[in-house]
Amino acid sequence: MIEIQRYDKSMAGMWDEMVGHSRNGTFLLKRGYMDYHSDRFRDCSLVALRDGKPCALLPANVDGDTLYSHRGLTYGGWIVPLKHFDTTVMVEVMDAAMAWMRDNGIKRLVYKAIPHIYHRYPCEEDLYALFRHQAALIETNVSTTIDLTCPLPFDRGNKSGANSARKAGIQVGESDDWQGYWHLLSSLLGERYGTRPVHTLEEMLLLQGRFPENIRLYTATLDGELLAGVVMYLSSPVAHCQYIGASPRGKDSKALTLLFELLINESARLGYRYFDFGISNEDHGRYLNEGLVRQKCRLGGRGIVYNTYEVIITDR
Repeated sequence: MIEIQRYDKSMAGMWDEMVGHSRNGTFLLKRGYMDYHSDRFRDCSLVALRDGKPCALLPANVDGDTLYSHRGLTYGGWIVPLKHFDTTVMVEVMDAAMAWMRDNGIKRLVYKAIPHIYHRYPCEEDLYALFRHQAALIETNVSTTIDLTCPLPFDRGNKSGANSARKAGIQVGESDDWQGYWHLLSSLLGERYGTRPVHTLEEMLLLQGRFPENIRLYTATLDGELLAGVVMYLSSPVAHCQYIGASPRGKDSKALTLLFELLINESARLGYRYFDFGISNEDHGRYLNEGLVRQKCRLGGRGIVYNTYEVIITDR
């Protein structure tokens, strides 16, 4: 029998240990990352128990009568172990979770599945269990990803651009100039889109301090001038680009192309399976930035999707 409990802070150690040993958990799903914005989201994470022992975790928050998995995260479906957990168990877990939600006044589940590239071993039993509950696909965002076991090369223009940047003396590598890069990134987003980074500088420094091996900044500079940067979220098996930016001079000098060459090669050397440039969508997937997708594809990436599902929870 499966029992569902709501997460509380006393479970933090158990939660993080299970994420670390799971098939599909990443550092974003550990409590130190999830809880940094607990003031903005009312946590309603669920723990599934089998014979009294935790067997699956659902990072989630509640808003009104809707349970989200999790609005503060890019993804956040059921986190499950490698062993002793098959499709039959996942179906039981989902059934029990739906019953728990029904009993607790939840009428709608919005479920952001963990994309397959983050699975350390095949892990899509949850998608079948969602189908059993008549889930509807309500959002798809397209990311561009390189398979580092057989990477496609840069196109001719990007190869030439990287060589030109190298000959110009542009230096690329890891950096601790978070303040300088956040100033550049904020200026670029404000000028182009009237927006700002999702994370403030203070939040980014907090998270980087908690996860120094997972969150790293890489920059391109010339004669001390910051030209471009990328924040990398590193979580086996994926090296993921979280924030990408280049100044006008950085664009003209192809500094970002040279920086990507370094990051892709370094990610492959360190044993990551995928290099993920991130999504190219706005408006919940309805708008596709075609120019951005083409740029990423010219660097060797191809499309994978981040899907969101909805289940309407009916009375029985």
